[in-house]
Amino acid sequence: MSTPFAGREIWFLTGSQDLYGEDTLRQVADQSQAIARALDDATAVPVRVVWKPVLKDSAAIRRMALEANAADACLGVIAWMHTFSPAKMWIAGLDALRTPLLHLHTQANVELPWATIDMDFMNLNQAAHGDREFGYIQTRLGVPRKTVVGHVSNPVVSQRIGDWARAAAGWAATHELKLARFGDNMRNVAVTEGDKTEAELRFGVSVNTWGVNDLVAAVDEVADSSVDALVAEYEDLYDVAPELRKGAERHDSLRYGARQELGLLALLTSLGATAFTTNFEDLGALRQLPGLAVQRLMSQGYGFGAEGDWKTAVLVRAAKVMGEGLPGGASLMEDYTYHLVPGAEKILGAHMLEICPSLTTAKPSLEIHPLGIGGKEDPVRLVFDTDSGPGVVVALSDMRDRFRLTANVVEVVPPDAELPNLPVARAVWRPAPDLATSAEAWLTAGAAHHTVLTTAIGVEVFADFAEIARTELLVIDERTTIRDFAREVRWNQAYYRLAQGL
Repeated sequence: MSTPFAGREIWFLTGSQDLYGEDTLRQVADQSQAIARALDDATAVPVRVVWKPVLKDSAAIRRMALEANAADACLGVIAWMHTFSPAKMWIAGLDALRTPLLHLHTQANVELPWATIDMDFMNLNQAAHGDREFGYIQTRLGVPRKTVVGHVSNPVVSQRIGDWARAAAGWAATHELKLARFGDNMRNVAVTEGDKTEAELRFGVSVNTWGVNDLVAAVDEVADSSVDALVAEYEDLYDVAPELRKGAERHDSLRYGARQELGLLALLTSLGATAFTTNFEDLGALRQLPGLAVQRLMSQGYGFGAEGDWKTAVLVRAAKVMGEGLPGGASLMEDYTYHLVPGAEKILGAHMLEICPSLTTAKPSLEIHPLGIGGKEDPVRLVFDTDSGPGVVVALSDMRDRFRLTANVVEVVPPDAELPNLPVARAVWRPAPDLATSAEAWLTAGAAHHTVLTTAIGVEVFADFAEIARTELLVIDERTTIRDFAREVRWNQAYYRLAQGL
């Protein structure tokens, strides 16, 4: 799978007007090009920043908006009002704009030249009030955007712009996303249900079902030579359990796991799908519930949701794209059980099989164990502990009249002791602000039990994604109190109901 940033761009737009004359406008162009170059050179910004000619009238602004909408390479636009750009000029363009927007409130200089400053300098460098005019019209029109304030030489500024660029890439990825469901949802489970039509309208994702027999056929068509090569790769990358090695009694199970991976990959590629779901209640003629195959495909960037949970598969794919190139990873996760020792409370997260090895830098163990459900052969899987460090756990829920993202800031920590009898990949974390507040807020939000755990990106990227998508986001972090959180849930219920109109 190719990098999601390849060939992508952010367009840098500069607002001014004809009032200032050609000399001033040349300086505006020179200075705005310098700012665009600085952002393009910033390591925190993961895509090219492309400068566009200074915009001076309504017609040019609208044309630029339409060009940005139509350009597949354009992830979004950054707008800066270098001088004073009367905001009525921006109405038609902002109304037409459909790509993500970041308002950069900056200026060419860091320091004021106190000893030489004159009215020529003031007339040229007046973003301090030009951007306020632009901020007004964005708010007046109800335009979703991110606002970043500060000089581009400040690493905080470039980092926040980079976070937004990653969110814009996630937004583009969901709009290009085809998701293949192999079978339906787990029977009688509520939270994995959802409105697929609304999801396509809101996030752009196309969610469709293929019979599990299509997957069975793809698995059966895999050549033995391809299986041989993949098994050899497993032996290089992982600590393979003795019973799975060549010539041992369970080696055929490992070969079937490899066959599943290759069949899944071939079918997803033929469908143009970059996310998928499975369901242990609907496996057809598959001999194993795919475990190793799912883990490996997630590590390559595919989104996945267990038990037919397509919403989590969308979220995993978005998190993969948004975290591309950063340390850490992203995976399907599930809050499984608690450590409730006072003062040392933690959550043990895992799933039956499907945790992505991007969450560890250690060498996983490739093992085989009984599953206990599904009525199939024992599945192969990678077993490991997730690396320690900061993370975010995020869920996507269908709240009937809207989708809701709920994010909890966490600290992934080592297990208190070895887990020799838990034969699955797992993560242990301390949720902010504490387990009791976190869990009560999570339950109040009606957030899902399937989540994505990411250790690559933080809450700000998800906040930017939610703003771009005009989707509710509830954040549980160090500042959360139950009283304030419950109020926010109630206020949001009213806001999002009213925002949809009658």
